[in-house]
Amino acid sequence: MVIIGKDYCNKNAQKRLQLVFRATYFVVSLSKKAASTSALVFRPISQRTQSYVAIDIDPSNSHHLDHEPFLDVDKSVLADLVKDKNFDDLSNYGGTKKLAAILETDEKNGISGDQGSIQKRVDEFGSNTYKKAPVKGFMSFLVEAFKDSTIIILLLCAALSLSFGIKQHGLKEGWYDGGSIVVAVVLVLAVSAISNFKQSRQFLQLSNENSNIEVEVVRDGRRQHISIFHVVVGDIVFLKTGDHIPADGLFLDGHSMKVDESSMTGESDQVEIDETENPFLLSGTKVMDGYGHMLVTSVGMKTTWGQMMSSITQNVNEQTPLQARLNKLTSYIGKVGLFVAFLVLMVLMIRYFTGHTFDESGKKEFIKGQTNATHIMNAAVRIIALAVTIVVVAIPEGLPLAVTLTLAYSMKRMMADHSLVRRLSACETMGSATTICTDKTGTLTLNQMQVTEFWLGKESWKEKKSLEISPDVTELIKQGVGLNTAGEVHVSPTSVCPEISGSPTESALLSWAISDMQVNIQQVKHANEIVHVEPFNSEKKRSGMLVRSNSSIRTTHVHWKGAAEMILAMCSNYYVRSGMLIDIDGEEKKQLETIIQGMAGRSLRCIAFACKRLTEESQLKCQHLPDTGLTLLGFVGLKDPCRPGVKAAVESCRKAGVSIKMITGDNIFTARSIALDCGILKSNEDLNNAIVEGATFRNYSPEERMEKIDGILVMARSTPFDKLLMVQSLKQKGQVVAVTGDGTNDAPALKEADIGLSMGIQGTEVAKESSDIVILDDNFNSVITVLKWGRCVYYNIQKFIQFQLTVNVAALVINFVAAISSGEVPLTAVQLLWVNLIMDTLGALALATEQPTDDLMDKKPVGRSEPLITNIMWRNLMAQALYQVTVLLVLQFRGSSIFGVNKKVKDTIIFNSFVLCQLFNEFNARKLERKNIFEGIQKNKLFIGIVGITVVLQVIMVEFLHRFANTERLNWEQWLACITIAALSWPIGWLVKCIPVSREYLSSHFNLG
Repeated sequence: MVIIGKDYCNKNAQKRLQLVFRATYFVVSLSKKAASTSALVFRPISQRTQSYVAIDIDPSNSHHLDHEPFLDVDKSVLADLVKDKNFDDLSNYGGTKKLAAILETDEKNGISGDQGSIQKRVDEFGSNTYKKAPVKGFMSFLVEAFKDSTIIILLLCAALSLSFGIKQHGLKEGWYDGGSIVVAVVLVLAVSAISNFKQSRQFLQLSNENSNIEVEVVRDGRRQHISIFHVVVGDIVFLKTGDHIPADGLFLDGHSMKVDESSMTGESDQVEIDETENPFLLSGTKVMDGYGHMLVTSVGMKTTWGQMMSSITQNVNEQTPLQARLNKLTSYIGKVGLFVAFLVLMVLMIRYFTGHTFDESGKKEFIKGQTNATHIMNAAVRIIALAVTIVVVAIPEGLPLAVTLTLAYSMKRMMADHSLVRRLSACETMGSATTICTDKTGTLTLNQMQVTEFWLGKESWKEKKSLEISPDVTELIKQGVGLNTAGEVHVSPTSVCPEISGSPTESALLSWAISDMQVNIQQVKHANEIVHVEPFNSEKKRSGMLVRSNSSIRTTHVHWKGAAEMILAMCSNYYVRSGMLIDIDGEEKKQLETIIQGMAGRSLRCIAFACKRLTEESQLKCQHLPDTGLTLLGFVGLKDPCRPGVKAAVESCRKAGVSIKMITGDNIFTARSIALDCGILKSNEDLNNAIVEGATFRNYSPEERMEKIDGILVMARSTPFDKLLMVQSLKQKGQVVAVTGDGTNDAPALKEADIGLSMGIQGTEVAKESSDIVILDDNFNSVITVLKWGRCVYYNIQKFIQFQLTVNVAALVINFVAAISSGEVPLTAVQLLWVNLIMDTLGALALATEQPTDDLMDKKPVGRSEPLITNIMWRNLMAQALYQVTVLLVLQFRGSSIFGVNKKVKDTIIFNSFVLCQLFNEFNARKLERKNIFEGIQKNKLFIGIVGITVVLQVIMVEFLHRFANTERLNWEQWLACITIAALSWPIGWLVKCIPVSREYLSSHFNLG
């Protein structure tokens, strides 16, 4: 077909020439055809603004033309088609199926998966990506760091010191004091900015992982999973309940599809999708019910969703609850530091102006009426800079940085351990979890379904391999299995075994039907017409379908498939192999229920098939599929073994004080059997109160539910509402609840829980978006790994708090006491800034990257209100701070006589000893309670590397940067003395850990953390 009209006047020259050639060709073809046939048809087609003539060409001659795809597609009209829900434009294209042909898409086989063909579509219509808002660069982080008021004051003091120094001593000698402070400040800020910049990039990378959704498309006749970013115009996308619609498109076929368009329209009501009334599917919306195929018409920035997302800046600065508590702690410590710095400033100023300070030659620094203004200003600036530096050291800026580092590190490592963190707060909250409510299928089990038993009435297929079944019954079973399914079978000409796609349950049933029942799925589909579908519902636990035969008889049946005891309750008779019908009376029902219970007791998932023949009259009367008076076709038992290691994982949770509750849709017998296999239930325990059905739990009074909930370990035949009710009840009891979920209906429970854990393989996109963490391998062992990492985050922060507060207390006390008693402080501004760098950035890097250890699972969960600073931490840090203060004050007042050195060497020994004390104390901080502080140190290469780098830099500071750091060289005896002083912190730490502490939290009295 060729369309000639004014819309093409603006095309490039090449296309105009092609159109001229084609027009000429049509005239010639028309004249030839007119002589022999009058079959050529002229058909007017109305477009939005122009009139066209469409001429059908003889296909046999079309090979003479160079094929140029998508020439007949107005890309702007196509892009607006779904956005505007424009039926006129859709009818102009001839409907969805004609548009598919124009886009060179086969309705059943999709598009070609050839890379060249895909790239051609990308070139023509664009890729399914959107422009992202610009992210913060390195300079932004550097500028933010410079905005700190204390840093600005310090730099101002450095600038004044620099100007006075140059004026007094000349450029060659006068720049050292002020210049050293500037260099030290810039170094501290640069390291901090680099660290924050790297972590922000890491968070963005992990955030991008969240948006990389897998979608199912049909290409080359088979379903395949691709990234959402690789979807192109013309793709046929398979959609099911819970899926995120990846692009704008049109409904091709399917059943009972309902879509939540609230993300685009703000309307909360679900919208029904069908071929005639509303075939438009918007990118960014979610499928809430049903399934079907969609033709993609526009992608990426051509969609409203893409345009909206490109204007949204990703928030990588989410503040977690722990960071909020640390900011509060930082503020409290900062106020204490500010007060001490103010006292030091006052004392030093008073001593200076009263003539109680002396220069290096022993002369008074200030003599009233004799000291000039330059000297006075220089001294005042030096004192102010020192006071401000004390504030810089006192304020633990490293605490928020430590949280950022440990969260970034743990998120990266958790990704390697099959867990994708969607919300930062979940990392730390998981460490406080007291209860985990877990699904059974795919989480505790392998999700490798296999049909192991089939019962026709009361006869087992397993026992009678050569069981002969009536052809009529066989045909009904084939319909029930082959048609009433959301799975698909693709038979490739090059492959012997068919490819089966769908959920593990659907795949297992189809595999069994093909191999054991010899069902030809394609023949069954061709022989029957699907009239109506009720998709599987996790509340009703069944799916139904109205099927009409294409044979001359045109019989109509309704088929149901679902939980065995629920389907059985809908049946009034059952087939035997001869095709006879047996009524289900009380005794028969009891025997059939015994069969179901027997399969469940063998840990099998029991699924039943049933059907009912409908008359024309009953079809007209019923609006919903009949679900009474059915005929039972048979039971199927599916085996899904427990995952290896799940029993040990459950036991480790119990040891860690975390209760495991299994919530499943299976019947109570299957649930009990699996729970025993997994170790959730113990055979020697009272199981009567430990297992409950969802309906029973739902019907408890609130008081009864709260009384029994702690003892309930297994909930069978549960609905999503029951799971939500369980989570709400546990939270009312003060529990910190983590819950796993994979279905769309699990979204409320996932949102309600303190930590929502969705499944990466079986989980729907709705469930994933409602969760905090995605378990990529659907494995319960990965849930336990998340629990370990959550606790590791919390304890790493506590380690760093202990380390940093030790330095804070020691630095503040030493400077304050020295200033009050002698009018001078042993540590200069540059030296304090170097200590600040070790303490804040390097210390955070070293301690925040410790990996989780097994001993974390020996501890009880951390309570919601438990202070960050425990009595154990107070004991450790006060002992170390007291030791450091005592030793360094002795050196301050007696150091010169002990070592026989001058004041500058003594100050260098104090500085060196203080820094080395922090290095040695970093090892103590690795273990808050354990006495062996070197356990597992070989696994943390970063810790060893940072300690090594700090030692090298300290040697350089002392031995080579004399003017910069205001130090003197030390001999080997003095170095040995400094190392000995610092090393004594190890045995002191060991002895202190022998001292028992009370359970009452000291920090709660001071409102710390």
